[in-house]
Amino acid sequence: MQSVHIKEVILHHTTVSLIAPFTTSFGTMVDKDVCLVEVIDESGVSGWGETVTSNEPYYNEETTATAVYMLKEFLIPRLLKQEISHPNVVHDSLAFVRRNNIAKASIETAIWDVFAKKNNTSIAELLGGTQTEIPVGKSIGIQDTPALLVEKVRTFVDEGFKKIKVKIKPSADLEYLNAVRKEFPDIPLMADANSAYTLEDIDHLKKLDALNLLMIEQPLSHDDIVDHRILQQELTTPVCLDESVHSLDDARKAIELGSCKIINIKIGRVGGLYESKRIHDLCLEKGIPVWCGGMLETGIGRAHNIQLTTLKNFTIPGDTAPSAHYWKEDIVTPEIVMDHGIIHVPKGDGIGYEVDREKLSKVLISSERITEVDTTHPIPSA
Repeated sequence: MQSVHIKEVILHHTTVSLIAPFTTSFGTMVDKDVCLVEVIDESGVSGWGETVTSNEPYYNEETTATAVYMLKEFLIPRLLKQEISHPNVVHDSLAFVRRNNIAKASIETAIWDVFAKKNNTSIAELLGGTQTEIPVGKSIGIQDTPALLVEKVRTFVDEGFKKIKVKIKPSADLEYLNAVRKEFPDIPLMADANSAYTLEDIDHLKKLDALNLLMIEQPLSHDDIVDHRILQQELTTPVCLDESVHSLDDARKAIELGSCKIINIKIGRVGGLYESKRIHDLCLEKGIPVWCGGMLETGIGRAHNIQLTTLKNFTIPGDTAPSAHYWKEDIVTPEIVMDHGIIHVPKGDGIGYEVDREKLSKVLISSERITEVDTTHPIPSA
């Protein structure tokens, strides 16, 4: 395969507004700053990634501003002007920086895209993905009342979504989920707690077992795998880990401890497609099903999720809902759409979609072209 030699990187700073506010236990999001990372090969081929960060450090320690700083000061200088034989090597090249996985993933995924395009193939094919149809789930933020939640669920069930995920917190959980389950006794239903509970809530959380949920996602602390083991021993409902898993090693430890029965793989959270694939492969070996969570991505991030989800152990519908459910106008063409709860994997090279620069211009704040290595900070040798 042809190597990639990175000629330049362009950081496109954008602000995108959600169609409707999205509320979790962290708070409510109305709009977000997104940095789109365009990597350009010496042959002129472009690849795209994005920072799937929020404006605030609520999901993890990163924000869009800190991700951009890490890209400019440390990550891009390590990769600029380098010849990359395969995107797999990027993970180790950036290992000298601790954590900052979303920043790492934004450029690593862009390199996967440009490498695939240069070699006339898709990212899915490079990863070894074989699925051509991706079942889609819908994530619903915390609603003001159980009745409003039921009506939201009804809308999305009627649209054909294959799984419903409901955000919960201690003041909005059992009553809300009971209302949904009473109205929809058979739909695949899960709860996402975003670390809103502690072990003191075990007796309360055990009441979820009567609801026949697919899982409860990340009920305890964002950095915990020990207490989740205790909770999983007490619940028949499968515990799914999200924020606790940042690497293959985290996944291995969680599985060995018995801290979960399901793992949510988010490309940004684990630092890119390479680490996502490694976690997928481990879970496949250990009999742990996986699914791909969402980070309110633009079409670029959604396209990368689709490519990843072609791997065989993604057996649970993910959160890659169509663009129109979040954005008034997405920046990729064709628009990401759903057919009766299914996204058909595109047949094009790279991410399978093209960035529409006219649409990009409508949300663009500024673009920053980086063509020279910044020597402000010494970069350890690879």
